[in-house]
Amino acid sequence: MTNPRPIKIAPSILSADFADFGREIRAIEDQGCDWVHVDVMDGHFVPNLTFGPKTCAAIRPHIKTVMDVHLMIAPVDPYIDAFAEAGADIITAHVEAGPHIHRTLQAIRGAGAKAGVALNPGTPAAHVEHLLDMVDLVCVMTVNPGFGGQKFIESQIAKVRQLRAMIGDRPIHIEIDGGVDPRTAPLVAAAGADVLVAGSAVFTGGSVEAPERYGENIRTIRQAAEQAQASWA
Repeated sequence: MTNPRPIKIAPSILSADFADFGREIRAIEDQGCDWVHVDVMDGHFVPNLTFGPKTCAAIRPHIKTVMDVHLMIAPVDPYIDAFAEAGADIITAHVEAGPHIHRTLQAIRGAGAKAGVALNPGTPAAHVEHLLDMVDLVCVMTVNPGFGGQKFIESQIAKVRQLRAMIGDRPIHIEIDGGVDPRTAPLVAAAGADVLVAGSAVFTGGSVEAPERYGENIRTIRQAAEQAQASWA
């Protein structure tokens, strides 16, 4: 495989200070992140409850890069327009969240957002093979969705390789969500991933008063991933 896509770091605000999202977002962007990842959980599809469209609308003015909204909810379709209206640039839905993922992806694009599809650890890459011409991003969950700070599931690296071969030269991002840090980032980057969601690995040790640590964490993850990309460039 040649010409790997540039690595993008997408800090998950699930690990940020919930009482200070505006300044947290400005801090990570000033320190070099590429996207801002918003994990939406409903307490039904996954065992946690986080943000809704109003939170996305409230933080949208603070985001100068890309708002990457990951919907870990079921059903998905009734909420697509609300998240699009809240300013989501990318809306990702889970292939497992409903019976008509093709229709869901059509609705996301119809609402004016880029469309992503996510795969849980137990879901094979083949489940998105016939959706690739409809998506801008495939998100590989490398933990079981629902909580931050979980251990990376190593078996998902093979899935990333399968997806990279399946995608070929299509302009589709492969995003990794779960357990990304300087040790695991090279593993998935070498397999073909180019968007790395990191929560605690970015926010640990820093704050809005000391954002330099966010920058150090972002650079460390990015450098580790970029070095690994050379193995398949």
